[in-house]
Amino acid sequence: MVRHTSVDVPPGVAYGQTDVNVRDTFEMEAQAVKEKLAHIPFVKVWCSPLSRCVRLAEYCGFPDALRDDRLKEHHFGEWEMRSYDDLLATDPRYIDWCANWLDYRIPGGESFAGLCRRVAGFLDEIRRETADGYGNVAVFAHAGVIAAFYVYAGKYTMEEAFNHPVGYGEVVTLSFSS
Repeated sequence: MVRHTSVDVPPGVAYGQTDVNVRDTFEMEAQAVKEKLAHIPFVKVWCSPLSRCVRLAEYCGFPDALRDDRLKEHHFGEWEMRSYDDLLATDPRYIDWCANWLDYRIPGGESFAGLCRRVAGFLDEIRRETADGYGNVAVFAHAGVIAAFYVYAGKYTMEEAFNHPVGYGEVVTLSFSS
């Protein structure tokens, strides 16, 4: 799994499924990712359809990566592109979400549990396709999606998922047993 490179969004803003631009450091960051992946033969590559993931997959030599909506970041609904400080000051529902972020469905968006279900559907499908052995696959996605991968793999509980942040351009390896 590969997280996209850094984005041109101020810290503390919920950008989720908004198709934001990457930073002007993209090429340098993407080259580092490409070098990390260069020695791994992939039989199949997927990516989120958001441009920050597509652009990185293409840069790394995977222009035909399969785009899948289930790999989009956590959907922040009405809160997309709003700062957490603004939400705290103006939207009392934000307090409810902070108290129960696992199950609270963001207005017009989804809960983290909902994101985990969406990602689990994607992973279940891959596991069915690869039941007889498949080799290495790559997925270019987002921090929330990678957190959901960890939950699916049993590495962390949902409550622990964000205690282990994945950096921009980080490559993470997970194995799933049958």
